[in-house]
Amino acid sequence: MRFIIFCRLLGLVLCGNAVTVYFASHSFRLAVVTTLGCSLLLQLGYFASVLFLIWRSSCAGKAGQGAELVDRSQEVRYQSRDDEHRNETQDVSQRNQTLGISLLLP
Repeated sequence: MRFIIFCRLLGLVLCGNAVTVYFASHSFRLAVVTTLGCSLLLQLGYFASVLFLIWRSSCAGKAGQGAELVDRSQEVRYQSRDDEHRNETQDVSQRNQTLGISLLLP
């Protein structure tokens, strides 16, 4: 929600609250005090919702990092197996070359 829309809705809610309280109690002072209290509660609710969203995004980020670490460990495991296979292949080819050279020598 854009900030200007939020401000307009907040103004509508507060004006509606002030008009309702004024018509119910016929007291301008009570309408102002009640509207200020309502404004404070709405701002506290907004602040709490922003904190909740920040907390939720940090939890999601931590979960993503954990999954990334698991993926990295699996990649390393697979890479090490591939490296072992490559090393074995190189060892075999080197052994074949040395065997061929040793057969040629008297």
